[in-house]
Amino acid sequence: MRYIDLGTTGLRVSRLAFGASSYGSRDWMPWALSEDDAQPHYRAAFEHGFNLFDTAESYSSGLSEEILGRAIKRYGTGRDRVVIATKVGLARGEGVSHGLSRKRIRHAIDDSLRRLGTDYIDLYQIHRLDPHTPLEEVMLALDDVVRAGKALYIGASSMHAWQFATLQQLAGRDGLTRFSTMQNKYNLLYREEERETLPLCLHQNVAVLPYSPLARGLLAGSRRQDTERSRVVRDFARPEDEQVVDRVIQVAAERGAKPAQIALAWLLHNPAVTAPIVGATRAGHLDDAVAALDIALSAEELERLEAPYVPQQVQLDRNVAPAPGQTASPDLLPLFRR
Repeated sequence: MRYIDLGTTGLRVSRLAFGASSYGSRDWMPWALSEDDAQPHYRAAFEHGFNLFDTAESYSSGLSEEILGRAIKRYGTGRDRVVIATKVGLARGEGVSHGLSRKRIRHAIDDSLRRLGTDYIDLYQIHRLDPHTPLEEVMLALDDVVRAGKALYIGASSMHAWQFATLQQLAGRDGLTRFSTMQNKYNLLYREEERETLPLCLHQNVAVLPYSPLARGLLAGSRRQDTERSRVVRDFARPEDEQVVDRVIQVAAERGAKPAQIALAWLLHNPAVTAPIVGATRAGHLDDAVAALDIALSAEELERLEAPYVPQQVQLDRNVAPAPGQTASPDLLPLFRR
């Protein structure tokens, strides 16, 4: 494993983050693994040197946090050597408060701490913006959490760049805690973050933790048959994406590598990217991910991988694809060519 500074924080984290969204209950997602089935993957993560683990209160309604907390105690070498990241606010709150209200966050952080079995969270992230709560209240609520010592740093997730810039400006104006990280969707099949969000994060030294680095497995090249899972995944893909996947497979074959390794290596070449979030549901997934750290793609290979991409509508939710008939601006810029 390799390690990198987490933005402007004093944390040093693994170059790959371990995502826990696949562990919990099949009632939440049909392919979710039980706690027993998740154990080999957690063990492998610690053996590989992962120290950044990402979950959320919404994953299996909190069960994912519980499983992660127990795995850290079972396989970790101490709380001081693990960086726990969790998220709040994807869904609206119940009763008298909304998803990111001051009241909702006050209770949500305590619930996450209890489920994780720890007295502080390293990185507390908002899962999505809450349209029902004023931005000033969101930043005040997160600052409350940090000042109370319940979280060390805060992070954001998918939103428009102008929204993220506004939140950072509010925090700076009012002397509140600023976001240290951005968790957004970014991979070879979805590169719209290159327009504004990644340059903004690079300029402000905000650590970027991309989710879905393999586009739900499409970039691994193994979900092109007419299976139930591949049909579900294809609901989130476009016909033109097949050309990108073909190119990944070609470059992988030439190098004697796996497509997933090439797709991850492409992400890692980007100086704005700190630690892609990788998951594991089968033996070997983490081996492949770690192997990508040793792949240095040439300028010619990077060009070939990027060439087939067709710009698309900006997506802010992992479960929402562009509506039929929507068009995207064709002015995608190769912002990060080395």
